[in-house]
Amino acid sequence: MTMIVHEDCDPTVAKDKKLPYTAFIVEYMREGRIAYDIAVSTSQVELFDTYYDKYKKDFKSFKQTEGRVAPNLWQAPTQPIKPKKPKKE
Repeated sequence: MTMIVHEDCDPTVAKDKKLPYTAFIVEYMREGRIAYDIAVSTSQVELFDTYYDKYKKDFKSFKQTEGRVAPNLWQAPTQPIKPKKPKKE
């Protein structure tokens, strides 16, 4: 499963160490200019297939971001933050 975290973003976002280590910055052509996405995928093959199917010849490359967080501990920005439970007395 490939999830796009940031679409058409600044490439400096890839330097964020709070991203999971399975995050990649994808470079592609969009409307005659270079665009970047930050995407999280379970495998590089799946990421390539997703972007190649979507952009064909406009797909340029992808590389791993500076993310350091384990994927199971990372919370996507689209997920709601769970409220903390009050302590029992």
